Amino acid sequence: MGKRVLVIDDDEDILEILNIVFQENGYDIVLSNTGEAAEHIRVIQPDIVLLDVRIVGSAKSGPEICKEIKSQLATRHLPVLLISAETDLAMLAQECGADAYVAKPFDIFHLLSHVKDFIS
Repeated sequence: MGKRVLVIDDDEDILEILNIVFQENGYDIVLSNTGEAAEHIRVIQPDIVLLDVRIVGSAKSGPEICKEIKSQLATRHLPVLLISAETDLAMLAQECGADAYVAKPFDIFHLLSHVKDFIS
């Protein structure tokens, strides 16, 4: 069983691309177009979370979800990568405790490299 990647992003095209790329690279991938998946992190048991900053239709933003993950003893070890086109992405990542960030539009190989660095 490959390492599990949880992707939370409201952009269906990005979810589809990441699904294909991560599966081709041997990862088990869980996709969510809402922030609700974050409520089930203990069940999903991802090895890393890729999280959009703005999740349309979600009660919480990516940074809010990130803060929750990082504030809980059971999940604070979990690497969180913010992925967004926000101009203040570095500051948002630092404020919520994210382990790294990748700006959109992103290079898929750069993103894969980041993920491998965190969970290999």
